[in-house]
Amino acid sequence: MTKRDSHDENSVNQLKLVRFFMGAKLLGQTRLEPGDTVVEHAESAEVSIPTNCTSGTCGTCMITLLSGEINLPEILPPGLDDYMVEQSARLGCIGIPTTDCDIDIRPPL
Repeated sequence: MTKRDSHDENSVNQLKLVRFFMGAKLLGQTRLEPGDTVVEHAESAEVSIPTNCTSGTCGTCMITLLSGEINLPEILPPGLDDYMVEQSARLGCIGIPTTDCDIDIRPPL
């Protein structure tokens, strides 16, 4: 293996992705951009996640985290409760992926 091949392999291994599903169907994927929310990643992947942040309908952007890590705020916002978190629910408008993530755009209802 040449030095370039080794570099290319390391670059591929370090590439982190955020993938969006609806059930088993892959809708799109994009590179993980540190600091971007789930909704911003979805827009980059040309996947639509509904939001209603300005109308007071918190929870519209709820998604299901299938794998990976999206940190939660210390105090949960009104659209999310402990039960929903246990069901892997996250809010796309404030959820920031920190690792490779697989996300079902449907909430865990």
